Amino acid sequence: MISPQLKQFLSEHRDDNLQHLALQSAKYPGIDMPFALQQLKGKRIAAQKIPTWEACGDVLYPKQVSMEQCSSETTARFKASLAEGTIFVDLTGGFGVDFYFMAQRFQEAIYVEQQAELELLARHNFQALGLNSVQTFCEDSVGFLKKMDFKADTIFIDPGRRADSGRKTVLLEDCTPNLKEIDDLLAEKSHQTIIKLSPMLDISASIRALKNISDVYVVAIQNEVKELLLKKSCSSSGTRIHAVNYPNNAEMESFSFLMEEEAEAKVVFANNIGRFLFEPNAALLKAGAYKLVSDRFSLSKLHLNSHLYTCDMLPDGFPGRAFEVEDSFSFSNSELKRLHQITSKANISIRNFPSSVDELRKKLRLTDGGDFYLFATTFADNQKRLVLTKKVTQTLNGLL
Repeated sequence: MISPQLKQFLSEHRDDNLQHLALQSAKYPGIDMPFALQQLKGKRIAAQKIPTWEACGDVLYPKQVSMEQCSSETTARFKASLAEGTIFVDLTGGFGVDFYFMAQRFQEAIYVEQQAELELLARHNFQALGLNSVQTFCEDSVGFLKKMDFKADTIFIDPGRRADSGRKTVLLEDCTPNLKEIDDLLAEKSHQTIIKLSPMLDISASIRALKNISDVYVVAIQNEVKELLLKKSCSSSGTRIHAVNYPNNAEMESFSFLMEEEAEAKVVFANNIGRFLFEPNAALLKAGAYKLVSDRFSLSKLHLNSHLYTCDMLPDGFPGRAFEVEDSFSFSNSELKRLHQITSKANISIRNFPSSVDELRKKLRLTDGGDFYLFATTFADNQKRLVLTKKVTQTLNGLL
């Protein structure tokens, strides 16, 4: 429990420079300064990442690495929307953010965490947040799973993804616990299992490695992929992929498909650039719906590997950004001179182009920023071109 003295100290110094505050510990003999600094750092991260928790003055925060690794409130709420049933078990509870939001959908919820410090913090925080009807256990996840004498409706597991060297793992079998080794045990002990994986992992390889994967969710926040979620279900009859993106101050973008649909989709390549240029969001690109997005929205693809699309109309519900094309240019001196007559600054992106943004900016002598978005890419005829655009305005966006 946070003492009234510590709570007052945290309130008074919530906006202080923490490095300066650390040097002034002698002025506050009644304050455990290292712990207080840990709480102040945690509250600042939570204000952006878990606002519901930050609003509760009695929540305690772990060391910074656990705060950086924990889910955001947005992704935790999304995972909660996938969970269902009466009995819920989180085998890798961690700081407890995912558990807190998921547990509220169940009559009985069990939290398991092998690190004693995190289990103690989580137990305290659940009570502080009013989540009282839960059980917490400080145990190894596999050991707890093996001795479970009941079948859960939903099991959630977030295996460790760091190798002994400290680098992040990119192979499913390198996770801890090894999901391939407990695959059958998870099926035996739950009706469905939700598995959180690193977005670096290969989706197809993960599906092949585990049995009965019914759904895969690629979850992005503001166009940055944060999580890869696999739902393992005994009633699985095929795998559906869901690309989910939460844009800033906008409704969730979602695109779902079967892997066979992507394999069978027909794509039309553009002979010329149309009025609009479309860039799929990061979740859809990770999900791999390169052909299907062209098929569903009647868009022409610029090149097999460019993953940019064009047409003369604004389709409804496109999962990504739309730009209105101002002009396009080759790399001849006369064409580049014409580009400079239009603008001296632009936001540059490269797609299937043999240069970095910095190299291209230097070559083009354009400063960063402004209203223009310049795409350097390759067209279907293998010609390298520049496409100068502006973001679709709010008025036009209303037509999406």
